[in-house]
Amino acid sequence: MTRAPTRREWRVLVSALSLAIVGCVGAPTHPTRPPAAATTPASTETLAATSLPPAPAPAQAPAAESPMLDTMGFSRAGWSTDFSRRTVPLAEIQSGGPPRDGIPPIDRPMFVDPSVAAGWLAGNEPVVVYEEEGDARAYPLQILIWHEIVNDAVGGRPVTVTFCPLCNTAIVFDRRLDGVTHDFGTTGNLRRSDLVMWDRQTESWWQQITGEAIVGELAGARLIPRPAAIQSFAAFRAAFPNGRVLSRDTGNPREYGRNPYVGYDDISSSPFLYSGAADGRLRPMERVVTVSLNGDAAAYPFGHLEQRGVHHDTVGGTPIVILFQKGTSSALAASRIANSRDVGAAGVFEPAVEGRALTFRAEGDRLLDVETESEWDALGRATVGPLVGRRLRPIVHANHFWFAMAAFYPNVRVWEPR
Repeated sequence: MTRAPTRREWRVLVSALSLAIVGCVGAPTHPTRPPAAATTPASTETLAATSLPPAPAPAQAPAAESPMLDTMGFSRAGWSTDFSRRTVPLAEIQSGGPPRDGIPPIDRPMFVDPSVAAGWLAGNEPVVVYEEEGDARAYPLQILIWHEIVNDAVGGRPVTVTFCPLCNTAIVFDRRLDGVTHDFGTTGNLRRSDLVMWDRQTESWWQQITGEAIVGELAGARLIPRPAAIQSFAAFRAAFPNGRVLSRDTGNPREYGRNPYVGYDDISSSPFLYSGAADGRLRPMERVVTVSLNGDAAAYPFGHLEQRGVHHDTVGGTPIVILFQKGTSSALAASRIANSRDVGAAGVFEPAVEGRALTFRAEGDRLLDVETESEWDALGRATVGPLVGRRLRPIVHANHFWFAMAAFYPNVRVWEPR
């Protein structure tokens, strides 16, 4: 079992959660019907089809109602959720502190040009990078750490951009299911330390790390993840000079740029609000690049990737390459994210361009393909050489803390360099 947090650690957590809900009193409540959003599906699929998970399994049969339901570690007050339908034990869900949407999602995101964002966003700061049909957007973690969810439409695709600070998990999902576009918020609850979301259309509860509805009418359904990556703002700006950056004008102002979870990602510490079994193959707070394809899940420690720069592998029968570069700061270490330590960033791709297989290697800080000696960045873009301007096709991945990946994918294999 993971050790219980010390009294000092609990004080830090309570302080962080209190800061996260500052200003929620008096904030506008969400309407029963969602705000207008673009729902036109993208005309073509330009991202890796092989990166998508298999079709969702049918919902499990509803579990029997628990006689202890009212003594669970969370409150049902105000919810119209069907708690008799669930795919996980309710006892695994616990309150994280804030009430429903006390950490307010962003429903009407506004964007600015990278040149404008550079006035308040440092080049080393981490952003979630997502592109669809030529529409490239950056979602700074200095904003997401206070909101956790952005309901958006990118390149005509309705998506929800999510970030769980306690698991360091940033995932973008297509928010359409059976023809319905769903709008997501934060329940204020956690399961295995991971964010539990809710949708306003059915009030079902969803596990952020897996995209599965775990409680309610849609229990058993799954959202489809989209290829996205945590990269530095400087890398985004270089790759997408005409891209757009999420604005600080969110309607719920916070201390953007400040990290309310100071020191949380210390490699020697333990996760908060997590009491599951510990997988000792890695330290709980170690960062890993994770890939799950066709029932095969793999984890690649940042420490190994930093030493190698490049790693080729096959996951679920699909060849992949991981490209790692320094220059991206942690969002969870220093009080000011811009002053935080460099943890690097990684991208996962199909190692081929226009049907031509490529083999990659690192030469100092440079990432090169052996076949043409073109130079690449961690966003999968050839920046110098014969292939300049070409792009590798991205594959769905995430940058979890190890404890979270192991908790939800216990059969995950871990890369150990030989």
